[in-house]
Amino acid sequence: MIGKYFAAAAALLVAVSVSGAEAAGKTAAQRFGTWGIDVEGMDRSAKPGDDFVAYSSGKWASSTEIPADKVSYNSFNILGDLSEARVRAIIERWAADGKLKAGSDEAKVAAVYRSFMDAETAEKLDSKPIQPYLASLAKTTNHEELARWIARSSSAFSRTPFGVFVGDDAKDPDRYALYMGQAGLGLPDRDYYLRDNFKGHKERYQQYVADMLKLVEYPDAGKHAADIVAMETRIAEAHWPRAESRNRDKTYNPMTLAELEKYAPDYPWRAAFQEVGLGKVEKIVVRQNTALPKIAAVYAATPIETLKAWQAFAVADNAAPLLSTRFADTAWEFRSKFLSGAKEQRPRWKRAIGWADGTLGDAIGRTYVAEHFPADSKVKMEKLVGNLLAAMKIRINSLEWMSADTKKEALAKLAGFKVKIGHPSKWRDYSALTIKDGDLVGNVERAGRFQWNYDRARIGKPVDKDEWALTPHTVNAYYSAVKNEIVFPAAVLQPPFFDPQADPAVNYGAIGSGIGHEITHGFDDQGRKSDGKGMLRDWWTAEDAAKFEAQAEKLGAQYEAIPFKQGADYKLIGKLSAGENIGDLGGVLVAHEAYKLSLNGKPAPVIDGFTGDQRFFLAYAQVWRALYRDEALRQQLTTGPHSPGFIRAFAPLRNVDAWYEAFGVKEGDRLYIKPEDRVRIW
Repeated sequence: MIGKYFAAAAALLVAVSVSGAEAAGKTAAQRFGTWGIDVEGMDRSAKPGDDFVAYSSGKWASSTEIPADKVSYNSFNILGDLSEARVRAIIERWAADGKLKAGSDEAKVAAVYRSFMDAETAEKLDSKPIQPYLASLAKTTNHEELARWIARSSSAFSRTPFGVFVGDDAKDPDRYALYMGQAGLGLPDRDYYLRDNFKGHKERYQQYVADMLKLVEYPDAGKHAADIVAMETRIAEAHWPRAESRNRDKTYNPMTLAELEKYAPDYPWRAAFQEVGLGKVEKIVVRQNTALPKIAAVYAATPIETLKAWQAFAVADNAAPLLSTRFADTAWEFRSKFLSGAKEQRPRWKRAIGWADGTLGDAIGRTYVAEHFPADSKVKMEKLVGNLLAAMKIRINSLEWMSADTKKEALAKLAGFKVKIGHPSKWRDYSALTIKDGDLVGNVERAGRFQWNYDRARIGKPVDKDEWALTPHTVNAYYSAVKNEIVFPAAVLQPPFFDPQADPAVNYGAIGSGIGHEITHGFDDQGRKSDGKGMLRDWWTAEDAAKFEAQAEKLGAQYEAIPFKQGADYKLIGKLSAGENIGDLGGVLVAHEAYKLSLNGKPAPVIDGFTGDQRFFLAYAQVWRALYRDEALRQQLTTGPHSPGFIRAFAPLRNVDAWYEAFGVKEGDRLYIKPEDRVRIW
């Protein structure tokens, strides 16, 4: 019931963590050329107006291979590799230090890492670490007992039909609230169960369920697997599509526990809530409200033996990476190789770093910042952000389609933006977390319970405005609508995104467009629904909202019309990626405006034959260059709110007049859009 469902509280720039491709021990950031662009990676034989991706990165794409343990590769992975190498050096130094203070954060990180790296013990124990879960599961005799077991085990290995989490209350942004929504699926999305083109994936999943049940010697594995997939298919039928789940107006439905019991009476809510310390909760913000009664009904109608087999599979599936080779390899073969196209499993040390980071991320981040984040980087970024905010103010004031009343609210929201750069001002306290050497599964369970107890204790209490949703060594950035803030961790503030030695046009095109992207998230199709204090409320005139939505739909249609070489099964979902697409378009426009401001009326120099605007747009495109394996691309298009990187590299630019002027793009070129048909939002 907990730990398996997370809200899109922040619109992310890209989802890349410290587990990148082979880092090879490199701990220095990679720089491109003398002024920040990978000129050698360009294909100058390509015509910018026909294929800007090839023009900006064609030789890079043809000469670069996706590392065998990755399913995609891009600029973010390059920095992910760097961050991973640095984190590895920190953790392995601690793991080898026999003089660390017992109970210190460093000692706990080292213990988590060592417990994962102990492959010999994992082989010897095999399924023994999860046997207590399976034994207690076997003792359940009815639906209420099982609901209690699911809730009790959800901080570790169960699969919950409903996910709960604690987050900032969208309509009371100074307080934390309990949120709940749909869950219960073992495949990446409802479409994998319901669409004909995923039929093979569903069949392969059923075999995987049977394989996992066999590994724990569960009786009648084949029959139970068929019943489990049939049940999850019924749950999938109840699920909202991801695009609909983005709608913040529809996903804020507060209820009391008593009201929830009446609204979806087929699930033992009170018993489950009591099991995880939520018996006295006063308000539950239900997200996909109409899905809950249907999922509850599926749960009630499913025989207890099928539900118990479902949970036995979930325990094996979720714990597999922590167990012996036969479990880990079976899970990897299906989840990484089959579903995403990976060629090799990540080395054990990379997986160990991932678990250590997920358990005690702030402890690692504190040392990462001390060793790898120069103070002047923060100063320079603050200046850049200030320029971008000033540029956004200019753009809002100059909008012809927006009325004065809405502009006033928009400017007030912009003035209230908070900016976090590099790292948090305070660090997480892990003193209550117990970590033991040699107890990998126990460590994971205790870490999950520690996090849940931390979150649960905050319900109804004041929001910690200083808290970060990312660690400093994570290559990412985000905007939080409820806090009305943009956040840039230290790890992303390096080449190719930010290079103090690079040409200003390059920095504005790369990190500047990223800053503008996050600023624009405050005014995208969902971020625009909160005001300057983070309150979810409608501050738009009806006429302005209609104009905005018309342009957003027009942009979505542009993206949905983009063909993919893999065929008709590969298609962007405009409403699913709307926020990120609007963010990309606004980001590049705001960053270009800021770049022009930075010139103080002087002409930009020409460098190696490239004008300032050309360097700006090349930097933007190279940041988003990317390669995907076909299955990973299919999954990204089906489940991801972001368009694939190679689409982001050119699609927004088709609506930017300055790009046409910079590269002489004219009617007849494949990427050309008539001026009157270009999307004009921010």
